[in-house]
Amino acid sequence: MMRSMKRRILLLLALLAPLLAPLPLAAQPGVDRPQPRLREEALVIVTREGSRHSFRTEMAVQSQDQMIGMMFRTSMAPDEAMLFDWGAPRESSMWMRNTLIPLDMIFIAADGRIHRIHERAVPQSLATIDSRGPVRATLEVAGGTAERLNLRVGDRVEHPIFRN
Repeated sequence: MMRSMKRRILLLLALLAPLLAPLPLAAQPGVDRPQPRLREEALVIVTREGSRHSFRTEMAVQSQDQMIGMMFRTSMAPDEAMLFDWGAPRESSMWMRNTLIPLDMIFIAADGRIHRIHERAVPQSLATIDSRGPVRATLEVAGGTAERLNLRVGDRVEHPIFRN
């Protein structure tokens, strides 16, 4: 009797085991895939020489969107960008965790002037990239864009958050 009961329990456990196994986690943006494209707005960078460079810019305004940023994206067009709007001037620190493509990071002061440019951030690096002073926003563009467009500190960024 006892042996029969043990067999039934073992058989029941064997049948239930697949149901008791932990379920695989659903794919999550920033964990194993990119986030969906964010709302886009136009942005223009005006160089000292007067050249105007237009970008289709995803707006990273919510903290969750800012934490994920460009993670797991495999490409970025030459006229695409992501703008991290901090809401008010503050120190900005970025990194490249789970970011698969090189990026240029453009740190922008509250008046819309470029405060600092970090070119060709290394994909997947955990090194922090700091603004080195308070900025209203950080703009990420494809690596090499700053050099290609001859962008420099002091150039002006036109976008409604800078009220220019």
